[in-house]
Amino acid sequence: MTQKPKPPAADEKHIRRLLEKYSCPVPYHEVRTRFLGSIATPVPVQPLQIVKDLWGGELPEFESMDAVNELIGALINGLWNSLTRHQKRADPFRLTRTITGSTRQELGDLALLRRQELDGFVEGLFNGQDRIDLPGKASSALDTLGEIRAMMAGISELAKDDGKSAKADDLDQTFNHVRELTLIIEKEINIVVLDCTRARRQVMKSGIGFPPPTLH
Repeated sequence: MTQKPKPPAADEKHIRRLLEKYSCPVPYHEVRTRFLGSIATPVPVQPLQIVKDLWGGELPEFESMDAVNELIGALINGLWNSLTRHQKRADPFRLTRTITGSTRQELGDLALLRRQELDGFVEGLFNGQDRIDLPGKASSALDTLGEIRAMMAGISELAKDDGKSAKADDLDQTFNHVRELTLIIEKEINIVVLDCTRARRQVMKSGIGFPPPTLH
């Protein structure tokens, strides 16, 4: 049986330019994780509506149909389709890579970026629902992600507090913690994606439904 070829990698620079051109309020790194959550979710989704939701529910104004097709093509045919590859264990998802920092500001920016990536993934996973049914491993992984999200929010706020002194050694140690947590985030996100993908395939084969779910 011939394997399907991998979707081509998305043109990140092109997508970033388009998001900036149309004043998208959601940063690129968060768009990536929101799309990934939407791909993994057991909730039915429409990719075009997910794109519209980046602008609050409606697409921005365009000068021409070519402009519409360019944006939709970049986000759905490009980014969305490229992210579907991460439903396979052999091709795990990776968070946005950043240049190693050393200052308080850079620490705060990094923690904020990770918090936004987590927010995007969870928002995509829930797709506007208050509660969703998740298989067991995905549910446990989501609990862990929630705990790390709180840590990242705390680090981000602490880094902005100029009233708190910060020694170079303390900053280095916190940077190391954030890097370690980044690896855990990636691991837990991939658990959610793979467990939801596995459960969805079981449903398609059996028509019975998810194994006993955990509500979130």
